[in-house]
Amino acid sequence: MSGTDFHLTLSSARALHLAAQGLLQPPPRKTGKEDVLACIRNMSALQIDTINVVARSPYLVLWSRLGHYEHAWLNELLEEGHLFEYWSHEACFLPIEDYGLYRHQMVSPQGLGWKYNHKWLKENAAQVEAIRQHIRDKGASRSADFERTDGKSGGWWEWKPEKRSLEVLFTTGEVMVAKRHNFQRIYDLRERVHPKWNDKKHLRSPAECERTQVLQAVRALGICKASWMADYFRMGKFDAKNQPAQLVKEGLLIPVQIENQEQLFYVHPDRLDTLQGAQDNQLKATATRILSPFDPVVWDRKRAIELFDFDYKLECYTPAPKRRYGYFTLPILRRGALIGRMDAKAHRKDGLFEIKALHMEPGVRTSQALATDLGKTLREFASWHDCANIQLQHCNSPELFQLLSTEF
Repeated sequence: MSGTDFHLTLSSARALHLAAQGLLQPPPRKTGKEDVLACIRNMSALQIDTINVVARSPYLVLWSRLGHYEHAWLNELLEEGHLFEYWSHEACFLPIEDYGLYRHQMVSPQGLGWKYNHKWLKENAAQVEAIRQHIRDKGASRSADFERTDGKSGGWWEWKPEKRSLEVLFTTGEVMVAKRHNFQRIYDLRERVHPKWNDKKHLRSPAECERTQVLQAVRALGICKASWMADYFRMGKFDAKNQPAQLVKEGLLIPVQIENQEQLFYVHPDRLDTLQGAQDNQLKATATRILSPFDPVVWDRKRAIELFDFDYKLECYTPAPKRRYGYFTLPILRRGALIGRMDAKAHRKDGLFEIKALHMEPGVRTSQALATDLGKTLREFASWHDCANIQLQHCNSPELFQLLSTEF
């Protein structure tokens, strides 16, 4: 194919992206555990983060797409073997059928950087073996099951030696996360967690696995240009056989032109019907949702700017005096646009959802319709956190502040 048969406006490209991500329209009224698994398979990766001023990120990403659902389902899917954990975009829940795509990294983890501490493994071989033997003899274990032996108090910045050993064994694939309890990882030997896997029978070549992941990234994003592809699974430079132009030649990707964009974009053939709908301007974005900072829609800052003109940075790692928007700001999606962000905290014991600051993007027009949409979604979001009351402290739009005050 020379050129492309598909031409989209930027707004229709956004709609295609949101449709692929399950964020074009409001969530279904009822969901089951199978919907949680289908949602994760659709995204191909659900990033994990432990910050819990509001619901932890993986739960929030699912809420944005599914609405109310049982938190326990995610843990059950992991324990039942439908999901596994490993390094992907970052630490992620992943569909178990994709285990083979990551096995090469486990076998040869040198390319994982800080995630693989070879020096630690070499200098503490005896301790690593002791941890390995403990799990082999006594079964699934938590980091907390091992008493700290170095006399330090610890903290996320200073893991105890036993935790370091567990992480090395996890990165090399010798142990897997069998389940979680109170969000703490419980590790067991790979052969007990995923007994069906056999390297000799199931392991494909690195180039084949890379090709699958390139195609998965494009499918998950809905529409994607070449520079966005590698970030989705944090891949390096692609093999020549897996470059977008080659995949187009083989009919594995569809080239698309977006107005005022010089570079080609690409769509997975599985999204052909959605692509046609986008070109015919039939995709109508109607959802208003609160997003996690680690949602695939915004986790690539450059992509969020290029696709949504939304400059987003998570500021929890920025010193407080230098923060512009707040500690843990949540992007706000409304009708196909990222219209703002809010810094919030759920006080679950008090039943209070505190919105410390609500910042609307420049050019967003305040209206009763905006306040109604946003108020409804914020009430739903607060209710999901078991908070009956909402307190809005600051909004950069006085008019919207007044309108929202009547909504709460």
